[in-house]
Amino acid sequence: MTGPNKYTKFPLANYDRLCFLKNIVKNPNISVGDYTYYDDFENVENFEKNVKYHFDFVGDKLIIGKFCMIASDVKFIMNGANHLTDAMSTYPFAIFGNGWEHAMERKSYPQKGNINIGNDVWIGYNATIMAGVTIGDGAIIATNATVVKDVEPYSIVGGNPAKEIKKRFSKEVIAKLLELKWWDWSIEKITANVGNLTNNEIGKLQ
Repeated sequence: MTGPNKYTKFPLANYDRLCFLKNIVKNPNISVGDYTYYDDFENVENFEKNVKYHFDFVGDKLIIGKFCMIASDVKFIMNGANHLTDAMSTYPFAIFGNGWEHAMERKSYPQKGNINIGNDVWIGYNATIMAGVTIGDGAIIATNATVVKDVEPYSIVGGNPAKEIKKRFSKEVIAKLLELKWWDWSIEKITANVGNLTNNEIGKLQ
């Protein structure tokens, strides 16, 4: 046995509200790793609807690693939502034309960069991830959190704005896990280690 087929759209029999996300995403500016799943209370097609302000002409990307767990109503706010903040007004005059179309000549809206989600990241119900944020491997994002800055690997964050609650493991264990990068192992090796991956004895991973 080598685990479920990563190309299966719905890996749970007779249940169509949890999907392996890479198999339903159509937007070329969204990249999803193997075995990352998305669970939705209504319809998994809601995922791309929750990637907000993701305009093709902006060109920013949502990049999600392998083996992530994304709950219903998680939202990603992309750079298309940005307005000027150092001008007299934040109002987007130029988009309405009719004499306002030149308002942004020689100017540009703020670009905070891609959203990067690491591997083995759990994002809880109704969390919001803002543009430019990087979430490290193994992190946990609490329900209803609003993440406005980078999250370190194997950290648990919560609140609005999200703040670190604690680290999941000691510095030594985190360093070892980041060195092991188990999510990049062959599926055969992962399958052989699923019992070890679900306990807290890092020395048993092999």
